[in-house]
Amino acid sequence: MYIVLRTSKSISKITMSHQPIIEQRLNEAFQLRQLVLDNLELKQAVDKAAGLLYLALRNNRAVHFCGNGGSAADAQHLAAELSGRYYLNRKPLNAEALHVNTSYLTATANDFGFDQVYSRLLEAKGGEGDVLVALSTSGNSANVVNAVKQAVAQNMVVIGLTGKNPSQIDEHCHVLIKVPSTDTPRIQEIHILLGHIICEIAEQEMFG
Repeated sequence: MYIVLRTSKSISKITMSHQPIIEQRLNEAFQLRQLVLDNLELKQAVDKAAGLLYLALRNNRAVHFCGNGGSAADAQHLAAELSGRYYLNRKPLNAEALHVNTSYLTATANDFGFDQVYSRLLEAKGGEGDVLVALSTSGNSANVVNAVKQAVAQNMVVIGLTGKNPSQIDEHCHVLIKVPSTDTPRIQEIHILLGHIICEIAEQEMFG
């Protein structure tokens, strides 16, 4: 197969032969989704997480999200589903990712260390009855671990989304959703899928 690139100066042909890796990754994604679909304990954890999120929002509490890298992007994405809208046109909900203020993030990382960027902001903004949704494919990122511990100390509800392996956040979460994989990209893909389901259920319970 050839892709023809047309520019103002030249036309070039690039041979593409990446079907094997495309097939492999699509198959891995499909197989992992089937494992999740067949995992009753995981589905029950998702149901419980959605219920706790709804209860917090019904009581006018805040939902905080945190993660690093791709998980930070997922945290921001899911927060927007609540603070903006998901399926329904309805009032906005109090949800935000903890990394979105870059001035705060860089100042705190510089002055106190990156391990403290989420826990310090939770100390300032978090309150009893709030929810922290912590996303970490390893479950061992120091700043996420510290945020989870801070949330517990402030009597917040903690929902953890991580991967297959045992991790440091496991024992501190009220609801733990462990994707049955050790492959970071595949775990993140399932995190956003399950996060969407949680947001949908919470929105339906609030406004449906």
